[in-house]
Amino acid sequence: MRVLVIGGGWAGCAAALSAARAGAAVVLLERTDALLGTGLVGGIMRNNGRFTATEEAISLGGGELFELCDRISRHRNVAFPGHAHASLYDVALAEPAVRRKLVEAGIDVRLQSRAHDCRAVDGVISAVITRDEEFEADAFVEATGTAGPQANCQKYGNGCVMCVLRCPTFGGRVSMAAKAGVKELMGGTAVGTIGSMSGSCKLLKESLAPELAETLSRTGVAMVPIPESMQKKDALVLKACQQYALKEYAENIILLDTGHAKLMAAYFPLEKLRQVPGFENARYEDPYSGGVGNSIRYLAISPRDDSLRVQGMDNLFCAGEKAGPLVGHTEAIVTGVLAGHNAARRAASRELLVLPTTLAIGDAIAHVREQMNTPQGLFKKYTFSGSVYFQRMQELGMYTTDIRAIRQRVQAAGLTGVFARPLSAAAEVAAARQQDR
Repeated sequence: MRVLVIGGGWAGCAAALSAARAGAAVVLLERTDALLGTGLVGGIMRNNGRFTATEEAISLGGGELFELCDRISRHRNVAFPGHAHASLYDVALAEPAVRRKLVEAGIDVRLQSRAHDCRAVDGVISAVITRDEEFEADAFVEATGTAGPQANCQKYGNGCVMCVLRCPTFGGRVSMAAKAGVKELMGGTAVGTIGSMSGSCKLLKESLAPELAETLSRTGVAMVPIPESMQKKDALVLKACQQYALKEYAENIILLDTGHAKLMAAYFPLEKLRQVPGFENARYEDPYSGGVGNSIRYLAISPRDDSLRVQGMDNLFCAGEKAGPLVGHTEAIVTGVLAGHNAARRAASRELLVLPTTLAIGDAIAHVREQMNTPQGLFKKYTFSGSVYFQRMQELGMYTTDIRAIRQRVQAAGLTGVFARPLSAAAEVAAARQQDR
């Protein structure tokens, strides 16, 4: 069973691990020189309903990356406006740890390998093409994201802001689904504009006033009131991360400690930011032009079914933002786990797995797919941590921090450990040998 994953963000890494655990030989292509994509500057896990989804994934046997993030968290059980029991992982430690995890699992990780085309006939992809090589496989997972390239940020945003995706250096995102002939979808905002700005910026922690930096490092959170004349309440609707589109984020500068000082605003003019006490020497880390804008996302969403197979394609699966207007690392990981597992199933000619809607992960995947087919659905954002989907979780009684109850929910579905089991006897032998080593 050969599976090729295109895109090495959280979704792609999760898909690669999941396919490998199912017994597939996996190659992962990443166009830049580092894995994780926006996870290089992200850092928030387990807040609100993400706790439930995380524990479901662990019980399903697909929780390796969540457990890794737990180990490298700088702060646990953190509360900030609208959010409870969050963990903040260290963005400097995450990528090397994930890369080691993938290599240990036997995954062939190819960095600086930008896929720019594919060979596809009658809905079947046979190979993906980079500048130097063609990669053949039985099944494919696309996790290339929906942000960039530069022309899109210029058309729908404030221009290229030199973000962590680094399109000028490594080339822009290319959609394999589109190359295969799939008509993709474009998301937007509640006011009808196309695309959404990434929801936060990163400041160099050392550029903050010492007492502010100390509070941030000690508690994980710092809040500084913004003078009313500088507040941007109308800008909240532009954010991709609608779970933070609360008045507290317009009235205060809210910082989270992920190694960087994570500024919970899509952008903030530097000359104004430096007028706020404690920020006199503030410097942006990502995007480097965070004073004028941020990256634009949700410009290339793949239509798909609840197994995460792309509509019109036989052996192409999608994960992360490609699977819908989903927001967050947790959302990327859980869709990646299912997409990678189903890619291995397709490669092994097995029936594809659809998670039941009795699980929060299964319900989210199904609900977002349904909403994508409505006129308004593509202009909303869905996350376990807030906004419309967290409200749905609460209404359905799915949100809980009771780990035993979550495990019982997975057990009742008959799916405990499903993602950790190889799909064939030969794979079981290989897994046993790997364990012996």
